[in-house]
Amino acid sequence: MQEVKHTILCVDDEPNILQALKRLLRREEYRMLTANSGREALEILAGESVHLIISDQRMPGMSGTEFLARVKDDYPDVLRVILSGYTDVDSITESINKGHIYKFFLKPWNDHTLKLEIRQALEQYDLVQANRSLDRKIREQNEQLRHINENLEDMVAARTREIAMQNQALALSHAIFEDLPLPIVGLDVHAVVMLVNKPAMDLLRGSDLKVGHPLVACFREDMPAVVRQVIDSGKPRQVSAQLASGQCINALLSPFSGVYRAKGAIMTLADNL
Repeated sequence: MQEVKHTILCVDDEPNILQALKRLLRREEYRMLTANSGREALEILAGESVHLIISDQRMPGMSGTEFLARVKDDYPDVLRVILSGYTDVDSITESINKGHIYKFFLKPWNDHTLKLEIRQALEQYDLVQANRSLDRKIREQNEQLRHINENLEDMVAARTREIAMQNQALALSHAIFEDLPLPIVGLDVHAVVMLVNKPAMDLLRGSDLKVGHPLVACFREDMPAVVRQVIDSGKPRQVSAQLASGQCINALLSPFSGVYRAKGAIMTLADNL
């Protein structure tokens, strides 16, 4: 069974009018509620979700205008329709001004026209609600974006400070590295030369050992595999290599982890054999 989407509340002090409206709309997919006075209708509204109200204008105790004015204040989203057998202009004007009614229909009504108008009214109700829901969603998303942008600015500022500190640490490391009396070569995981200090350059003068060049440019061809083994095992290893010039070099390969979790190896060179 299909779920009923809309609820209509019919308010009239004449039972035959209420029965006529129920018969008219019985084949429509609406939930029908009825009340014989404005006061009874307000009690129903307090406990029911209603989308459209069709109210008589002249009722004892509380007129349709007074009733719909209360509805406008307490339930502003509910569509309000006046159904009256009177054509008094002042009454119609008062209903429009006080109750902000959606439509004003005269008794007796045309069945086809009334059903069509009710259908269009509820379509408009759904459209208004969908627009409001979309507006709320957009506002929420804009608020989320605002928070994200604020957090992003903080994250960028924090990351900038971190990078600045790392750059300072790196510059200090390079300075210390250059001043070490030991000849040292820094390698990445692919055995590409990343750093060479002055003692190492002096020791390997005349070789092709340069920053950015692969170690095999001047050492034996299996050195990349040896470097990778040292890095993966986490254990230092003594190696002996012969340069292209015929010069033999002793070296200690030691693994290390640098900034940004980069891995590599430090090759400490020994004197010529």
